[in-house]
Order: sequence, then structure tokens, then C-alpha cells
Amino acid sequence: MEDTWLVLDGCGCDEMMRGGNMETEKDTLILAIESSCDETAAAVVKNGRTVLSNVISSQIALHTIYGGVVPEIASRKHVEKINQVISEALKEAKVELCGIDAIGVTYGPGLVGALLVGVAQAKAIAFAAKKPLVGVHHIEGHVSANYIENPELEPPFLCLVVSGGHTHLVLVKDYGVYEVIGRTHDDAAGEAYDKVARAIGLGYPGGPKVDALAKEGDPHAILFPRAHIEGAPFDFSFSGLKSAVLNYLNTCEMKNEPVRRADVAASFQQAVVDVLVGRTVEAAEKYCMGKVALAGGVASNSALREAMQKACDSRGLKFYRPSPLLCTDNAAMIGTAAYYEYKKGVRSGLDLNAVPNLKIGER
Repeated sequence: MEDTWLVLDGCGCDEMMRGGNMETEKDTLILAIESSCDETAAAVVKNGRTVLSNVISSQIALHTIYGGVVPEIASRKHVEKINQVISEALKEAKVELCGIDAIGVTYGPGLVGALLVGVAQAKAIAFAAKKPLVGVHHIEGHVSANYIENPELEPPFLCLVVSGGHTHLVLVKDYGVYEVIGRTHDDAAGEAYDKVARAIGLGYPGGPKVDALAKEGDPHAILFPRAHIEGAPFDFSFSGLKSAVLNYLNTCEMKNEPVRRADVAASFQQAVVDVLVGRTVEAAEKYCMGKVALAGGVASNSALREAMQKACDSRGLKFYRPSPLLCTDNAAMIGTAAYYEYKKGVRSGLDLNAVPNLKIGER
């Protein structure tokens, strides 16, 4: 990606001209920015459902040598790349800033330094281009990714949000209206994947590597625990499962017994999937939700997607999930979430700040 200067004024286009084509007045274009972790991303989304561009600059190769994301390095790389991805997103969408209706940006949760880069950039653009600013909750963005490829999907529905930092069961009551009915008490599922991957020598990022290796193993070779939280039937806990895997590996080492990594990966993954799917379909039945969705980076896991599809089919539930690209961090999902907030009249001031521990549903 070449160095690019972002032009904030003097675009010289009529308000009704977007990308060289006449648009109807009802069309709303959102320029969205996402920088909560290690992807620098920008997108242009039309009417909350149509992605005109979705540019992502990934840092995976940079952080792999450290075995995980280094916050300071991530922040510096965001500073280097953010102008470039925004310019590229506008170019791909064939739209100039004067054709944009609002700027959407992730302001939490996430790494505080990384978030600050995106928030500062969005505020600068909003001020210079005289456009409304809409702060977006990162997890609400992941939920909203389901709207992009499923135009028929409307609230209410139940969404399982599962990523490196979050495992939530969320009732999506309306656009922007959420109730968390289940959450993890310790490790998120994605965090457990990364730790197990490191323990069996797969490296970072753990989720895709465990998923790939699990295809070569027996998911029933090792019986790992499935945790239940007393009094909280829809909550999760993966710390005990992670510890069980580590104990198994240590025991094999002490006894000088061979370890078949594929069986460990497959058995670990089966335990995670059993818990995620089981809690989700139980919650759907309890809350009379006929629609179930997946969201978050772990939603791209092939075993989870297959098992959830089978469970929903067997119970007559409609199942929705984004394509793998839209499961991981991206700006298109932020643009979709920002659109529905914008249409409700939500506006953020230029005092918008990064909130690294922002809770879902908070503003």
C-alpha cells in the first residue's frame, strides 16, 4: 500500500453526486474507521447494508514473531497506515468526502492506544469536513456484520459473540438495543484457543491454526471438561478447559508418552464448540428466539459454524453468520452499526474518547 495523503477539503463534488453517479436522497453513506486491535481498517457503507469498500491492513505477520499482539507496536503501525486505508476506501467506493453523510469510528472496547489513533483520525475528519461523528461499540459492530450479507435479517434475534477478548450471548432486541444474558467468567474462547495453540507449538494466531490441525485429529480422543456455572446457565468459563489441556500435556511429558497434537487440538475444539452451541440453543429456546446469529473472530471457526448450523436445523431455528472476512475485525461492520445509530439521531461530540473497557449497550 503506497503512502497517501488524505485530502479533507476541496473535493468539488455536488452533495447529490457520489462516486460520479446520481444517488437518491434517501441513500446514506458512512465512512467507517476501525483500529481497536491490530487491524487498521476503513470502509464505506451505503444504507447500512451495502459495502462499497472495505480496506484492511493486517498486522498479523508483524506480531507473529512475538506470539501475540504488542500494544505499542500496534498503535505505531495504525499511525502509519490509517491515512492510507481511508484514502483507499474512498477511492474503491468512488466517493469523495463531500459525498459522505457521517463518520463512524470504534471507540471501545480494545487496546487504548490503538483506539485513540482511530478516534483522533475520525474526529479530525469530522471537524475538517463538517460531518457528523458517530462513536461505535466494537462488539455491536461484530453483531451488525450479520446484516451485511443477510438483508432479510431484522431484530429481534439471539447472537453469540465469540472472539479473543469476549464471549457473550446477546439478545438483540432492536437496532442498537442489546441485553447480555451470558458472558465468560474468565478466559474468552478465542483467548483459550491462543493459549492452547501456544502450548502445542502452533504459534500465533492460535484460532485458525487449531481449527486447521483439528481436522486431522479425533475430537473424541481425549475427554476434556465442559464447565457449567451454577446459577448462571448461559455463562461461560474456559479457564478450566485450558488448564486441563496443559495438565494433559504435562502428564504426557512426565510419563514420556507421545502427544498427538491433532487429537489434542480436535478434542479441545470439540469441548469449546459443545459449550458454545449448547448454551446458545438453550438460550434461544428459553427466550423464544427463532433466529440465531454468530459474530466475532471465532465465528469464522469451521467446526463451530457447522455444529451451530446442525443444532439450529434440528430445532427449526434460522441460523445466520457473516463470511469469515466479516467475522474478523473490519470497518464495514462498524459502518453498518454506525448507520443505524446515525438514523436514530445518535451523534458523538468532538470530545469523544477511547474507552478500552466499554460495556456493550453503554454510550
